[in-house]
Amino acid sequence: MARHGRSHVSPVNPLDLRAWLAEIRKLGELKEVAGADWNLELGAISELNVKKDSPPALLFDDIKGYPRGFRVLTCSTSSPARLSSILRLPVQKTHRGLVEALRGKPAQWQTAAAGFAPVLVSSGVVLENMQKQPDVLAFPAPLWHELDGGRYIGTGCSVVTRDLDSEWINVGTYRVQVHDRSHVALDMVPGKHGRIHYEKHKAAGKRFPVVIIAGCDPLGYLISGIEIPFGMCEYNYMGAVLNEKIAVVKGPITGLPFPAAAEIVLEGFVEPNDERSEGPFGEFHGYYPGKAGTAPVVSIERVYYRNQPILLGSPPAKPPNDYSYSKAVMRSALLHDALVAAGVPDVKALWAHEIGGARMFNVVAIKQRYAGHARQAGHILSQCGVGAYMSRYSVVVDEDIDPANLQEVMWAVATRTDPATDIDIIERGLGSKNDPMFVAYRYAAPLSSKAIIDACRPWEHLHDFPAVAEASKELQEKTRAKWKDLLAP
Repeated sequence: MARHGRSHVSPVNPLDLRAWLAEIRKLGELKEVAGADWNLELGAISELNVKKDSPPALLFDDIKGYPRGFRVLTCSTSSPARLSSILRLPVQKTHRGLVEALRGKPAQWQTAAAGFAPVLVSSGVVLENMQKQPDVLAFPAPLWHELDGGRYIGTGCSVVTRDLDSEWINVGTYRVQVHDRSHVALDMVPGKHGRIHYEKHKAAGKRFPVVIIAGCDPLGYLISGIEIPFGMCEYNYMGAVLNEKIAVVKGPITGLPFPAAAEIVLEGFVEPNDERSEGPFGEFHGYYPGKAGTAPVVSIERVYYRNQPILLGSPPAKPPNDYSYSKAVMRSALLHDALVAAGVPDVKALWAHEIGGARMFNVVAIKQRYAGHARQAGHILSQCGVGAYMSRYSVVVDEDIDPANLQEVMWAVATRTDPATDIDIIERGLGSKNDPMFVAYRYAAPLSSKAIIDACRPWEHLHDFPAVAEASKELQEKTRAKWKDLLAP
């Protein structure tokens, strides 16, 4: 049964989803939707919404079969304005502006994280209600797609675990499938920090404590889903982004910390060797890479939630999907910084395209300074630490091309390349068994070939290459300013 009451809220409470929703509502970035069905319809609406040019965040209420006030939020990170707001940057309206505002920030946040250990508080709004007899189906966990293996309560979630041999707390984003009212499957990819914690407990024959944060400020799942150093707690990193320490309460059952301002929290244990069927579920590249597998199952012992709770959904699908924009922005900034750190000069712009899941089709624009500059940029883009995993195509264009504009990029590929000399192939590069093309590869190991496409004007012909038949940038800007009503997007 739920315990209702009025909780004391610490003044140190910066991960409140309601405060962020009020902010984006003022920006005109939130749309409320009533009457959708959790069974496929909510997922289909979100999928079609995110493919629009300027998709709003969607807050679903009056969901079929559920009481009013039990809500689901989707498409939270899929615009420059919302994503810059989540990252506490000045609000940006363009892709390039957001990438530029973000450049250098991850390194700064990582350096500052040590000074932002979370603050333990005794209470918070997340404790307004408690289920001692858990029923995770009390929340409208969607069946997102027709081929999914079940309902997923965890897509825009954060999963809290502790290392068996130390006090290291990890907060990772792993998908969570509902098995029944008190059991959920937790899919953690081998090598991920949460999976390492689980494997240690499994090898020792010990119960594995888990907390699942199924609703919170989107910053929580955004940071939980990026690569930060082994041994660092994501709560520290979030605090550095906020420039304010996270208020957490300690789970009474597991002792694991979770945000005092969270919306919905599940707490329990994976019993030794309790692994069951999980999936299938779509992946970031837009495919189902395999059939149902197995995953550890969490036996839920407590559920905590706010009054009128909000479940945060962020399902993968054929790009663009719910979170592909945020991945594109984050990885574009990281790749830009990586190229500059590797000594590539005059990197003007970079975009990790959503169509490739922000991994498989990346484009950099440079101002050519010397012979071989374009090839250098392309190979480093393909092979640097941030970019090597599943980097199928790396394209280099001149500075007059917007790397985020696929029409411009492919125009450069079509008109500035000689296929025989401008495409380099790297064989046996870093790939993944999660790659949909893995079924066709001749390798047993997770390898793949990679292409570097030099779509810059040939260095030897920079000065005699045919001129582009279009208005100059200056004339375009002057014309847009004069005819802004006619030419508004």
